[in-house]
Amino acid sequence: MEVRKGTVQDIDNVAALYDELNDYLESHINYPGWIKDIYPIREDAESGIHEESLFVAIEEGKIVGTVILRHEPEDGYSLADWHNNLEYNEIFVVYTFAVHPQFLHQGIGKKLMEFVIEYAIQMNMKAVRLDVYEKNIPAIRLYEKLGFQYIDTVDLGYGKYGLDWFKLYQRLL
Repeated sequence: MEVRKGTVQDIDNVAALYDELNDYLESHINYPGWIKDIYPIREDAESGIHEESLFVAIEEGKIVGTVILRHEPEDGYSLADWHNNLEYNEIFVVYTFAVHPQFLHQGIGKKLMEFVIEYAIQMNMKAVRLDVYEKNIPAIRLYEKLGFQYIDTVDLGYGKYGLDWFKLYQRLL
């Protein structure tokens, strides 16, 4: 599997991945609580590519996964005690970590998160932080297996979508 920064030419394929994943989640257990036409959407891909923060995982010439790495946290992150005084220019925050539904349960998510950790080390980051909906058990298991430490459970303001509590995780590098 190859991981590279997304390009403008990838927008249609990333947007299709988001739509296909949301369709899949509507008919299966929707662990992340994502909603088609709300999140993630094409505009998320466009802004990630414009910011040069969106990465795509390629397998056999197809985009099978994607992740956005930013230095800005969700507002609710300020409610937590992260146990350190790192500045966000020293931290990658994971957004829109997604695997195409045809490639679930094949290790793509694990490889993509391993890339995130390695890339963060290469970029001299001090930590990787993320949030995960409290009922997203598969993602929580993956993050913990990869050495992310639970920090706190907070309200990120998505209650109107039925997403009241998010677990915050951090991996120091």
